[in-house]
Amino acid sequence: MMKNIRVMVAAALLLVCGPAGILGQGGLIRITGYVRDGDGNPIDLVVVQVKNTLTVAMTDHNGYYSLRTAPADSLSLLYSLIGYNKAERIIPSARQDIRLNVQMNIASISLGEVSITAARRQISTMEHVDADRIKLIPDPSGGSIESLVVTYAGVSSANELSSQYSVRGGSFDENIVYVNGLEVFRPLLIRSGQQEGLSFVNPDLTGSVSFAAGGFGARYGDKMSSVLDIAYKKPRATEGSVSASLLGVNAYVGGSAGRFTHVTGLRYKTSRSLLGTLDTNAEYDPVFLDLQTYMTFAIAPGLEVNFLGNAASNSFRFIPRSRSTSFGTEKNAVGFNVDFNGREQDNFRTLFGALTLKYNPSERIETGLQFSAFNSEEEESYDITGSYLIGETSEDGTVGSGHPLEVGVYHEHARNRLRATVMNAGHYGSFRSEGNTLAWGLTMQAEIVGDRINEWEMRDSAGYSLPRRDDGLHVISNLYSANRITSRRFSAYAEDVFKFRSRQGLFTLTAGVRGSYWTYSREFIFSPRASLGFIPNFNQNLTFRLATGLYYQPPFYKELRRVTQDGAGNSVVELNRDLLSQRSIHIIAGGDYVFRVDNRNFRLSAEAYYKKLDNLNPYTVDNVKIRYYGENCATGYAAGLDVKLFGEFVPGVDSWLSISLMKARQTIRNQTVAPLPNSPGYSLSLFFQDYFPGYDRVRLNLRGMLSGRLPVTAPRQGYENGYYQTTPYRRLDAGMSYRLTGGSGRGLPGYLKNLWIGVDVFNLLDISNVSSYLWITDVHDRQFAVPNYLTGRRLNFRLIAEF
Repeated sequence: MMKNIRVMVAAALLLVCGPAGILGQGGLIRITGYVRDGDGNPIDLVVVQVKNTLTVAMTDHNGYYSLRTAPADSLSLLYSLIGYNKAERIIPSARQDIRLNVQMNIASISLGEVSITAARRQISTMEHVDADRIKLIPDPSGGSIESLVVTYAGVSSANELSSQYSVRGGSFDENIVYVNGLEVFRPLLIRSGQQEGLSFVNPDLTGSVSFAAGGFGARYGDKMSSVLDIAYKKPRATEGSVSASLLGVNAYVGGSAGRFTHVTGLRYKTSRSLLGTLDTNAEYDPVFLDLQTYMTFAIAPGLEVNFLGNAASNSFRFIPRSRSTSFGTEKNAVGFNVDFNGREQDNFRTLFGALTLKYNPSERIETGLQFSAFNSEEEESYDITGSYLIGETSEDGTVGSGHPLEVGVYHEHARNRLRATVMNAGHYGSFRSEGNTLAWGLTMQAEIVGDRINEWEMRDSAGYSLPRRDDGLHVISNLYSANRITSRRFSAYAEDVFKFRSRQGLFTLTAGVRGSYWTYSREFIFSPRASLGFIPNFNQNLTFRLATGLYYQPPFYKELRRVTQDGAGNSVVELNRDLLSQRSIHIIAGGDYVFRVDNRNFRLSAEAYYKKLDNLNPYTVDNVKIRYYGENCATGYAAGLDVKLFGEFVPGVDSWLSISLMKARQTIRNQTVAPLPNSPGYSLSLFFQDYFPGYDRVRLNLRGMLSGRLPVTAPRQGYENGYYQTTPYRRLDAGMSYRLTGGSGRGLPGYLKNLWIGVDVFNLLDISNVSSYLWITDVHDRQFAVPNYLTGRRLNFRLIAEF
């Protein structure tokens, strides 16, 4: 390892003068190629040196290198990068231009099946995520990339039933997700984690994952918080797996045949066992299905077509019977008992298809055409009546044994429908020259969205209908909507990645611009973005980076909805055509330090950030449902520090600890100052792996999260009327896995690689976290905030077969 470092330092110091002397000579030959790892992924920042000379080159983000040298009877090329085993290639007769592709293996210390892997150098705000860790992680959502992302610095989640997450104080809607270069969407009517179902991203099909918590490049779309960039894999041989647990079944198969590759996955999820730990005694029947396929075909050399398809059906049926919730303090314990009648039936069906035609006319040029379509049909229907009692709890657990605090009845009704279709056509391309890569793209997107919302709630307190009015009976709340929009968006970007060396070290400059226009609001936005990475010569274990940019959040359908009152006092949704894009200026400074302790690899990363926010469209959060004000009436800021320690806390396996501190505020209508809805103030996340020394069949995985209080408001109230705070979110999930057979080919047929069994303990400490509150109002306008607790401790059993 130290020898690799010396090679890199020497190469960096001599690069400025070395090539200049050689290029002055005539009759040079060119040596080009790609450097990839064992999985075929490109490796950047590899130093390529002609042995015993000062001729040096470096690979770009595509793993490509190019250098010129004098012809020779024989010459050797040295390939070196911290974290990888050094490679050497001998060219017997170097008399003409040569293409030489090289594979470099990650430097590791083998302990049976357990291996130490060095962290990849991060020269931009994009961080690489290892998707292979998903299969053994204890995840209440049933296995998702997002369950790993939420353990990263700056990312927080306060609901284990949901795959949605917040980044540096932003809303769930401020995160953009790409799969194979295409933006993917989620249903719009989801209001609770129980309904949500499966994330779009199938971890079994995933090849590479990159994530940025801010300061991302112009090639990524218009969102204010983060980007998650997924690339599905192209198998080289037949592979697959089947896994089953109390949460469902996953299966996938992939393979290749000549110029054709494919990978197909089927997922079935049911969270019935988890929902059984909730306070509400009910018949839960969640059925979530997802089928995805990714296929590629090489039509001719340099010409490829690929297809990505997805069909998902999420059904949630709910028949409540009774509920018993305790809250308050030890000295003032309060109980809430409800007897229910009624049911809820929700259906969310989505289809997604994408076709990409990719053409590489030369090694330096890549162009492509992309076409995609997304369709979502969403239905939410419920009629539920509850007869409730709130009272002090006696020592034997009886509620209201003395004077009850409140008795009443409520009825909730909804018949909600939404249809959304999004179609997309675009062109992208890139041109690679010496030291820089220019990328560009343009897209046209057509959107058709329509909804029919009809929901109301009746409440009776101690025999009095609420609200009490002299002009007759009224419901306590209602909401109606019958809207439809048809619009188009146009966007384009250009971005250049430029790498250069000086006597100080290696610099990587990424700069670009992005522009978008939406026909509905007739708004044009222009977004310049830039980042700079630096690896100093004085210590190449250090990496520094700066990023800044102007980021916009153009409204989608949900943001446009503004609630008004008609002449009869009914709440009606209208669409605000004058709503502008929210805007955020990012300023980020950070760096990494790679070091070793007791022959173990570690990386310490830190980023400080400041986001200036304006044209904000404020919102409130109830469970996972976001209700926007529907107008640009706020400004704000978010500032904080994210720190992550990644490495071998236990020799031979990677783990990490993330700590985030932040302060985020918004000022609404120049009067009300309140925290941003998803700003916990602090968060601490842990992903930990362990094993029994000398016995690699047993693995232990821990995933822990601790985050601060979040602001909440009473129903149908904004922050102007005051806000409250939830309790901190605290959760620890533990999993233990045992490999029955496999690892080194032991005891398995030839087509099987591994066979695992495992047990998970979700919410190991059985902490009662709060997702939202049920607000009960009595006849005297007193309000009781009854906590809606999340899931309790639950065992889960797993079986995984890999082939």
